[in-house]
Amino acid sequence: MSLRRSARVASSSAPAVSDAKVSNGVAKYEKVTKPTPAPKRRKTKASATSPLPQPTKDTKNTDGISESEFATPSTPLPKKQRKAAPESPANPPPFTPTPSAIAHLTSRTFESDHPLEDLSRFNPRPAEPHATNATLTTPGGSHVVAYQSSPIKPEDPSPAKKRKAKELVPPDVGAIPAASTDIDRLLKDAEEFLVKVDPQMEELVQKHTCRIFGPEGLREVVDPFTELSSGIIGQQVSGQAAASIRKKFTALFPETHPAFPSPAQVLTKDIPTLRTAGLSQRKAEYITGLGEKFNNGELTAQMLVSATDEELIEKLVAVRGLGRWSVEMFACFGLKRMDVFSTGDLGVQRGMAVYMGRDVNKLRSKGGKWKYMSEQEMLDIASRFSPYRSLFMWYMWRIADVDVSVMQKA
Repeated sequence: MSLRRSARVASSSAPAVSDAKVSNGVAKYEKVTKPTPAPKRRKTKASATSPLPQPTKDTKNTDGISESEFATPSTPLPKKQRKAAPESPANPPPFTPTPSAIAHLTSRTFESDHPLEDLSRFNPRPAEPHATNATLTTPGGSHVVAYQSSPIKPEDPSPAKKRKAKELVPPDVGAIPAASTDIDRLLKDAEEFLVKVDPQMEELVQKHTCRIFGPEGLREVVDPFTELSSGIIGQQVSGQAAASIRKKFTALFPETHPAFPSPAQVLTKDIPTLRTAGLSQRKAEYITGLGEKFNNGELTAQMLVSATDEELIEKLVAVRGLGRWSVEMFACFGLKRMDVFSTGDLGVQRGMAVYMGRDVNKLRSKGGKWKYMSEQEMLDIASRFSPYRSLFMWYMWRIADVDVSVMQKA
């Protein structure tokens, strides 16, 4: 008994830890002398070996999309960044939801960096639905347009400027119909015409604006060799693959990269070299053949500007690698002709079937090329919208691939 009391006295008189806890008369020094390191070690170990806890309320973003659908980094992004990601894609979708062969023709930013000429003097420039409304550039560096506003200033009627203005106008300009509007009004005129023909189109027109035929798109400087070559590159491949091949192709010509090379430059490379960009044997041959026709003068900007639609198709279809559909897309989105209509496009067929109130899901299983609608029926329906069938066709793509409910008949 005395020994136990002596122990208690000795322990109480020893140099003690100030906040020592006592249990059954025995001081617990081990717990008192090291009060905090253990929790720190546990916290560090947890953070290194196990993922951070995910609150239940944060498992989905504001759009209701599961976080597992995103490629999340090791540390989750802040809520603000997760919200912004779906709303602001890095690459905006193309204006026209069409096959990849014309993706390059429909996803432009309409920013011209062509240093050869200031196009402000053509602003606003006369326009006409049946004419080429784009400004085409030639390998020699000049520009060709169907109409001129006032290419020569009244106060400076010098012979040199008169000759230059005359050169810019195609020699057979008489084949081009008289201008009925200008590039600032062309799209508005077309939209008003479509709504007048069929008031049901008004809701569709209000929801979607075709910038390709707007003032911004019509001021674009178009290189026909680049447009047609890009169409060949994009045939039967995805848009992403086409962009990659095009980038590798232009890299073969460091003197102009990233711009597309001229026909003469393309002819300096043999087929095996062109194929290193990812082109197939046939596509490399197609682009080389196209370059030869531009280089020897068989195809010129003047001809493309002034030719009728049928003349244009006849001339370009004769080029290997260019079918009727490809030429129609070039005439529509490259030359900016407003009265082009392609019956061979499956998306246009499907959109017109929706436009006529038909059940496309049932028609989809039907065999044959014209499973959604016959060619003659398509032509008959589209004829009501002439001379603005290009815009009508653009809206048929929108119906088929973007907003089917817009045109549902009551």
